Amino acid sequence: MIKRNFLKLLAGASLGFTTLSGMAFAQMADAITEPVTITFYNYNLATASAGADATRELLAKFEAENPNIKVETVGVPSNEIVTRLQADMAAGRQPDVAQLVFRDLYYIASDLGANALEDMTGADGYAALADGMLPRGLDLGKIDDKTYGLAYTFSTPILYYNADLFRQAGLDPDNPPKTWAEVKAAAEAIVAKTDAEGFFPGAYGPADGTFVYQAILMSNGGKVRDGNTLTFANPEGIEAVQMLRDMVDSGAHARLDPTNPSEAMAAGQLGMFLYTSAVQNSLSTASEGNWELRVAAMPSFGDKPTAPTNSGSALYVFSKDPVKQRASYELMKFLTSKYGYTIITSKIGYLPLRLDIVDDPEFLGPWTQSHPLIRPNLEQLSRLTPNVAFPGPNYRQAEAMMKESVVEAVLGDGDVTEVLSFAQDNAQSLMP
Repeated sequence: MIKRNFLKLLAGASLGFTTLSGMAFAQMADAITEPVTITFYNYNLATASAGADATRELLAKFEAENPNIKVETVGVPSNEIVTRLQADMAAGRQPDVAQLVFRDLYYIASDLGANALEDMTGADGYAALADGMLPRGLDLGKIDDKTYGLAYTFSTPILYYNADLFRQAGLDPDNPPKTWAEVKAAAEAIVAKTDAEGFFPGAYGPADGTFVYQAILMSNGGKVRDGNTLTFANPEGIEAVQMLRDMVDSGAHARLDPTNPSEAMAAGQLGMFLYTSAVQNSLSTASEGNWELRVAAMPSFGDKPTAPTNSGSALYVFSKDPVKQRASYELMKFLTSKYGYTIITSKIGYLPLRLDIVDDPEFLGPWTQSHPLIRPNLEQLSRLTPNVAFPGPNYRQAEAMMKESVVEAVLGDGDVTEVLSFAQDNAQSLMP
């Protein structure tokens, strides 16, 4: 069980709110009867993008349907939003709801004091919130059987490929690679017979987290950690990274700028790109009239089942005021509703965690019919594997050491086993 620090215990006790040690919790109000304003920290709003436009559209409709609730938005980039929350809390500005990535789950619950939704809403309230949502998605925001983050924007790694380059290389675009061995062979053919690069995974950049790398590792039977013991340099993990290194050595795996790998794919200069569905809309726009974009499921290691991990975010509630908690609950319920996911999927590109809307003519049905590229990503939800978060106060440093070692092992000159093992030993000292 996660333990909050002494000051948080005192704050919880004095205000009558829950703590992770099991103290009594004052549940949210039964209804909103007077005007209330809540803050919503959101990283989709931090840039001029389709995600920002879609989020504003959702919030406008929510406020129209809930005239007593005003949502004050705070747009912050995803890699800065936790720091902003810390600063605002220290300054006495209590946030109400925040969109945060899963990698920060333990820290958000233990140090930032996110509410356990089951305690805040009561059993019936939580059941109404979760009803119809994909259980595998809901499980990603849980610690010790309590939900701190409600799964929100979401995707798994998929293989984008350029059908025109496949044809130029003598490959069949109707039969894309299904295994890593086939990816290597196809990439080598593209390099040999066209002016383009073969393959690149969006696994190395500073904004990508580790979800693509974790998906590759776990698809080979590896694990990032076992409890508080790091295991990414175990034989399965070494074998997975060695596979990528072998592709680099053969020329199949391109040496692109890890900070912006989507650029080569968008320009039609990359044959295959393993990354999140969140870039599907932008790649579709870039390819239109220039080259043919297709997608396939992420490759496997032989006949081993793949373990696609999640990227994206969850919604967390920090408010300690029962009325604002109720308003926050209504906002979360709306954003993850059938209508909410219709907008999120069709206008941002994330997956709907309500699968019953995919072919429903009142919701996503017409869009899905005209956008079949989403199908491989939807199919992968049946094998969804959590993107493992790191516990402890040094979680980001430990995760960064792991990621940097993978970049060095794949794109550098060192021995893969030595690089990963050295990083694992050093990162272990940062674990709780």
